[in-house]
Amino acid sequence: MTTDPRKSLNDYARYSSMAIQMLAIIIAGVFAGFKLDQWLHTRPLLTVILSIFSVILSIYFVTKDLLRK
Repeated sequence: MTTDPRKSLNDYARYSSMAIQMLAIIIAGVFAGFKLDQWLHTRPLLTVILSIFSVILSIYFVTKDLLRK
């Protein structure tokens, strides 16, 4: 069974971009929560809440992207 190398390369690029997108969303959520905790003196409440929210949001975007194909 032969596969097209261009299709394989496109798949690698697609999935790696999804991983980078997930990482960026999660890092942004954790950073925003950390900075809000510092500003409002609510350590670690907002960091935890925004971390969980950013993980859920990144899973939503990846699932939406996977189902689009």
